[in-house]
Order: sequence, then structure tokens, then C-alpha cells
Amino acid sequence: MASPLRLDTPLQFVRGVGPKRAGAFSQLGLTTVGDLLDYLPFRYEHIPRSQQIGTLKLGQTATIVGQLQRVSTRGTYRKQSIDALLVDGTGSCNLRWFNSPHLIDKIRHGSFVRASGVVETGMHMARMTNPAVVVAEVAEGVSEGDEERFTPIYSATQGLPSRQISRVVDEIIDHASFLLPEIILPALCKRRKLPSRATAVVRCHRPMSMEDVKIARGRMAYEELLVCMLAMQLSRAARKGMRRVSPIRTTSEIDRRIRKRFPFELTEGQHQAVVQIAADLEKPEPMNRMLQADVGAGKTAVAVYAALTAIANKRQVALLAPTEVLANQHRVKVEQYLEGSKVRLAQLTGGMKATGRTSVLCDLACGKIDLLIGTHAMLEQDVQFADLGLVVIDEQHKFGVAQRAVLREKAKSPHMLVLSATPIPRTLAMTVFGDLDVSTISDTLPGRKPVQTKIVGPKETDAAWALLRERLVCGEQAYVVYPLVEESDSFPLKAASVEAKRLADGPLAGFEVGLMHGRLAAHEKESVMGRFRTGKIQALVSTTVIEVGVDVPNATVMAIQHAERYGLSQLHQLRGRIGRGDKPSVCMLFASSVNGAAAERLEILCATCDGFEVAEADLRLRGPGELLGTKQHGLPEMRIADLAKDSDLVFAARDDAAELLRGDPTLTGPAHVGLRREIIRRYGTVLKLASVG
Repeated sequence: MASPLRLDTPLQFVRGVGPKRAGAFSQLGLTTVGDLLDYLPFRYEHIPRSQQIGTLKLGQTATIVGQLQRVSTRGTYRKQSIDALLVDGTGSCNLRWFNSPHLIDKIRHGSFVRASGVVETGMHMARMTNPAVVVAEVAEGVSEGDEERFTPIYSATQGLPSRQISRVVDEIIDHASFLLPEIILPALCKRRKLPSRATAVVRCHRPMSMEDVKIARGRMAYEELLVCMLAMQLSRAARKGMRRVSPIRTTSEIDRRIRKRFPFELTEGQHQAVVQIAADLEKPEPMNRMLQADVGAGKTAVAVYAALTAIANKRQVALLAPTEVLANQHRVKVEQYLEGSKVRLAQLTGGMKATGRTSVLCDLACGKIDLLIGTHAMLEQDVQFADLGLVVIDEQHKFGVAQRAVLREKAKSPHMLVLSATPIPRTLAMTVFGDLDVSTISDTLPGRKPVQTKIVGPKETDAAWALLRERLVCGEQAYVVYPLVEESDSFPLKAASVEAKRLADGPLAGFEVGLMHGRLAAHEKESVMGRFRTGKIQALVSTTVIEVGVDVPNATVMAIQHAERYGLSQLHQLRGRIGRGDKPSVCMLFASSVNGAAAERLEILCATCDGFEVAEADLRLRGPGELLGTKQHGLPEMRIADLAKDSDLVFAARDDAAELLRGDPTLTGPAHVGLRREIIRRYGTVLKLASVG
């Protein structure tokens, strides 16, 4: 190459790439040499040392060397199959390749071949299908370098197969030791028994053994986690050094007046969360706390406590919800708590008429509204507060980092409280949410009973509808959840709009059946939910729009259709809509076919109602990216570390990050230049770390 490689060298300029292939690499998120070095194989193909054909055993992975005889081809060029007989003096083995046009001109009678694959039986002799192959004109060409190998297999894309990625890696891997300076202190590497950064990268891409891979991958996963932990702790430190804010104080009189508004005693878990939040609000720096709890554990009451504390201090509060249904639910609940109060409450959603919206915005800017409950409409530029002191975000995983930042910028560093009804696994709490302080309500509200959960197969459908009908006869209410609003040719699934009529005319005849989905106008949603809350609707047919926040204590039964199509946490959230009163509740998971991962998900739901156990299982089954929605949480995706499997590395990285920052709080010392540069490269923009220190 004309110029030496650097980590930021565009892949386009690596030999064998060029503009067109660089476009294919970019589809994988790879644009530079550094990106490709970080792009590790997802598995390795074991190629053992060669053995004689006469010693092959059925089912083993083997490598054989010999000469080709009886080569034949069939089919068109693109869909051609190639058959050949490989002999070595001790026996013969049939080789067959499908759809391998790149081999058509190489596999010829008389050529010498090294073939590696799984041994099968066929035509009274051993056979390999689509074996990896090396072809040469002379025997020495395939017998030299006969050693065990582990061929890397990369996640590929159209027009860029794994073998092509591997060839480009070959072009840059020898430069790794020069391109990858060590960013972790040698003493820390020694204590954690880690290979150097460059050695780890080379071993991941070109291992000599699987033990090589294990050690090298562990080093790179640890580094990724350490960088993440440091970024989160630097972000937290930067926040604490932000603009000073006026304390929001909780006096004994304020505490007494707020608690008097709840028609119940706070649980111990709620009380502890209130104490932690009150302590944060009294500090001169803005609070940034997450309140997590299982469904129905009473997060809303704690959030209302925090809001009323801020209002008692003459500050405004914004409560942001992901859906109009949930915003309406919060408004109804808060209005109940505030009956007879002087607190000025308003709502702002996307479905409001222009005149109503203008009035709310005017009152908000003039300070005539104390508490604003709303949806994404609250993020619009023309929404201005007179003195915003506290932002409460419900279902925080539905909002991205940028969206939270928009609200934060509507005031001079307001306090921030985010709520999560999906308990966060410990490893996620320390990484993705590591810049937040965390409060956890681990107990449940008095009188709540576990929800019995059962899988309903095709043969048990009639009995399930009979059970649901019995509950309605007893004066109780039910949810029936469908994945679609309307039927679709693309998805052969039942739809809420169609099934609501069928149920009303069939299994639920004689009962009032309501329909709720996201396409309804705001006033229609509010009307349907109002009628359901008051018992005028006995069975509510709905999509997942009722997934969070909806609280109807008389609803005791739920039927989730096509349950195998949902994620574990979503099913748990849906199930949380029932069991909110003092009556036994049952959740029925209707599944047309249950096997593999779907079966495991549903069986976990049947075995436990503990949201913390469900969250850990969901992380293990789906991984953090799918669980959270990487684009939503806004942070770089973990490319190497597996938060479900690398918990030991997570805890080690957390401890080491804390120790490093104790010695160098801003990582500006000469020994940490490389580490700091890597932190800013990965997290500087999203966490605004470039100016730290």
C-alpha cells in the first residue's frame, strides 16, 4: 500500500477492498481498519490434522488428503452440484459440493485435494458434503503444513461472505501489533492475567487453539466492559459537577401532608425509595436516579411523592409517559390522590386539539401549571416551563438518551427520576444504566396474590374460553390480547378488530366486549378505558397498548393470543395488568405451536411471577440489544462482552474502574492517555465526556 495502515484508515483503501466492497462492509457497521480488528468471528470451524481415508469414522469431523477421480457436474452454473471421488491408497471418499460456482474450474480429475468436513455415509462408502477444500496440482501442495487449524467464521452480509472478510483480515492482521497500543496499565493486565491488546486481537482472528480464543476473547470483553464502566462513572462525576441547583427540601410537614394523600401506608420498599429520592433532591446537584420495581409494586406512588415534594417547593414537574393510554391512566390516578388539593394539573398529548394545546402551553410557560403529564408531545420545541424542577420518565426503556436530554434542556439542570417496571438485571444496571443511581422496590403491595399462569394449546382452547366466561359470570373482568390490529397477508395471525366481533358473537356472547388499540383517536381510547374501569365493559380485546400502567383491580383473567410471538419481559408486563386486586387471577398463554426458545420463554412465565427472575432469564435468552432496543438506549452496543454470560468480568471491570478513578478521577494522567482516548471514542458524544477534566 502507498501509505501505512492506521486504525482510522477507511477499509476502502485496504488491498482487496475498494469502494464497492467497502459499501458491503459498511452494512455490517465496519468502515475503518479499527472496526474490522474489533469484528470478531462468531464461531470457528475446526480443521483437524489429516488422517487416512481408511480410518474415517461416521459423524467425526476429519481432514483427508488424496487425488481426485471421477469428477462430474450437474445443473446450471449458479445451482450446480459437483461430485468427485477422493482416493489415498487406504480407501475412497465421495465429495459433493452444492451451489459452489467458485470451485467449478478448480475441482478436476487428477488434482490433489485436502478436504475437511463431517463424515457421512453414502453409496457404501464415506462421504463429505460441502467440505472445506484446498486444491493443488502436485501432492506436496496439499500435504505441507498439515496441522490442526481453527478457521474463523464471521457474520456476513449479501455480497460479502465470511471467507472474503477473512481475506481482508489477513491483509491487516500482521499490522495489529503496531496499530493497537496497550490501553490498560501493565500492572492491571498482570493482576487480571490478561494478554496484551494486540496479542488478544491476533489470537481471536487467527487462533492456534480454542483455549487461545477463550483467553483472548476474555481480554477483549474485559477491556470493553472497563471502558464502559469508566465512561459511566465519569459521566456521573461530570453530572455532579454540573450547575448547582436549588435544593428541594422535604420537611416533616411536607412529608406528613403527602403521605396523608395516599389511601394506604407505603411499603418498606416504597419508604426506602422515598428516603433515597428525598436525600437526592436536597443536594445541590441534579438527581439522576432510576426507580425499578416489579409490576404492581407501587412505583407511581413514589413518583407522586417526589412530584409533590417538588411542587411544595414551588417547582414545576413533568411526567412523561410513552403512550396516551398510560398518560391518561397516570392523570386519573394522580387526580384521585390530589382530590381537594390546590395542585394545578394538566395533560399534553399528541391527540389534543390546537386550541387546548395552546392554552396548556401558555399556562405552562406562565407558571400556572404545577404538574404536566404527557407523551412525546412534551418534547416539542415550543413546550416551555416557567421553572421545571423535576422530570419523571415512566417506562424509561421506551425513551432514548437524546429524548431524555431534550427534557433536561428545558430547565437549568432539573432533577431526573426514571421509572422501570421491567427490573434491570444487575449487569445491565452497571453498564447501560451505570450513570444512574438506582433505587429498587423489592417488596409487593399488601394483598396482591401471585398470578397463576398456564399454557393453552390448540386442544385446550374451548376449556380456556369456558374458564374466562366463568370469571365474567362472577362479575370479574378480562383482557384478551392480540398481536395485530387488522389482519395481514404478511402475518397469518389473529387480529383484535376481527376477533372482538367474533368473541362478542361466540364465546363471550351476552357480555359487553370492548376494543382497544393504538389507532383509536385519543378521546376514543379514553372512552373505552373509562368504560372498562367502571365495569361497563366486561372483556377488553386489545393489542399491547395496555402493556404498561393500566390499573383495573377487578380484571382477574388475561388471555394472550399467539403468546409464542412475544418476548419474555413483554409477556410479564402484560400479565402485570391482572392480579392487582384481592381476587385470584389467571393468565392464559394461547400458543399455536410451542417449541425451542418459545417453549422456554413460556415455561419460565409459568414457573415464576418474580420480575427480577424474568429479567435475568430474558437477558440470557435475548441479550441486551434486543431486550432494551440498542437504538433506544442510545449507547454503543457491546460487540464482544456478553452481559448474560460475562457477569464475572462485569464485576471485575466495575471494581477496577472504581480503583482507577480513585487514583486519577478524570483519567488525565500520562498513564491513562490511551484509555481516556478510547472512552471518548466510544462514549464521548452520547455521554458528552469530551470536556470532562
